[in-house]
Amino acid sequence: MDNQLVLYNTLTRKKEKFEPLHSPFVGMYVCGPTVYSDVHLGNCRTFVSFDLIFRYLQHLGYKVRYVRNITDAGHLEGDNDEGEDKFAKKAKLEKLEPMEIVQKYTLGFHEVLRLFNTLPPSIEPTATGHISEQIAMVQRIIEQGYAYVVNGTVYFDVEKYVKEYDYTILTNRKLEDMLNNTRELNGQDEKRGRLDFALWIKAKPEHIMRWPSPWGVGFPGWHIECSAMSSKYLGDQFDIHGGGMDLAATHHTNEIAQSQACNHTQPAKYWMHTNMLTVNGARMSKSAGNGFLPHELFSGNHPLLSRGYSPMAVRFFMLQAHYRSTLDFSNEALDAADKGFKRLMNAMALLPKLKATAKKAAFKVDELRQRCYAAMNDDFNSPVLIAELFEAVRIINSIHDGKLAVDEQSLADLKTLMQHFVHDILGLIDDNTGSDDFERLMEMIIALRNEAKLQKDYATSDRIREGLSAIGIQLKDSKEGTLWNKV
Repeated sequence: MDNQLVLYNTLTRKKEKFEPLHSPFVGMYVCGPTVYSDVHLGNCRTFVSFDLIFRYLQHLGYKVRYVRNITDAGHLEGDNDEGEDKFAKKAKLEKLEPMEIVQKYTLGFHEVLRLFNTLPPSIEPTATGHISEQIAMVQRIIEQGYAYVVNGTVYFDVEKYVKEYDYTILTNRKLEDMLNNTRELNGQDEKRGRLDFALWIKAKPEHIMRWPSPWGVGFPGWHIECSAMSSKYLGDQFDIHGGGMDLAATHHTNEIAQSQACNHTQPAKYWMHTNMLTVNGARMSKSAGNGFLPHELFSGNHPLLSRGYSPMAVRFFMLQAHYRSTLDFSNEALDAADKGFKRLMNAMALLPKLKATAKKAAFKVDELRQRCYAAMNDDFNSPVLIAELFEAVRIINSIHDGKLAVDEQSLADLKTLMQHFVHDILGLIDDNTGSDDFERLMEMIIALRNEAKLQKDYATSDRIREGLSAIGIQLKDSKEGTLWNKV
């Protein structure tokens, strides 16, 4: 498949031509949410970005197995195997079973992604559904000599690992710097080395989520979950591993170490990471008090927001930035994105109404199509693609206004191009009109206005036009009849 797609590989810190291990099959694993609370916008940005990647790979003809896990156990508050289990802590606070917490927030996660029009992954495995696979992987790592057991807890031996492998290959950090930034072990610490991490953790008597293992009753470490599930469904080595850039330093670094120690191979050929979110230039975080949840963004019910924005306008806003770029939220940027999204949707609504007006078009669809593919083939460059699509919007509006000639074939090609890139690849749909019911309502209003004009009741006709204009709907009388669009 000669598509010339290139993508940025975090592992090599450069763009590389995409060459699947077993073309046309592609295996892609993306770290999913930890479902102990509402999904945050940083997660949503990652999943929208990989939805774009999933959609485009499928569009190119690849048969993609997209695996995105649900972390529903084993994620402690601190990344250094310390603190309470996030699920147990939330369950105590809400006086619920941990699995009630998991169910509640998994359903919420799916609903938010449905609003963002993301395609479901091919497989969505849960950590609790793959305990046996995790235990088996830990056993193999122990057998290979890269882990040790202390009082029912199994630790990965980083000191042993670094003698044969590059532990910092993903981030290119210096091992000495990592050691200097990690606290010294005290006499009570079971770990042999400061960078060692838990593969399996002995459960304290009060710990609710627990499973039997060869080392006693316990629960898995956070990192082993993804290694076990990705290898089960995609093999010891697969094509793409993705997630937010905040996962690279610890979670993904440890995933690579576990897989190398167990299977003696890099788990993924290409590692891809999305960048972080900022709000008015400052990093979005709970501690800074500048974070807002998706439903707050949709409703506008947050002190930092001047109003709410539709999920599709927010998706469009996210795609206006490259997935490796910082995405800065501000009311001004969201307002601009909302206007741009409406312009694009207005053009899409006009497309079916356009008619050929000449034997030869005054523009070349093929050149526009090539530029659209060039943008996506350059590391999924959605902002450049969107800029090209607005050239198509200009063409559509000019055809509609009778300022640009178009032939039948060029018009058909233009419609196909917009369908592919706007709907199929960018995943954008019009969520403002509310469906076919709205179309029928507009047809009825226009018919009433036309009847008033026939009766020479111009006062009623003007009142209908002005009323619609006040709520952002513009009427335009033409030879083909009265057309409408949102402004």
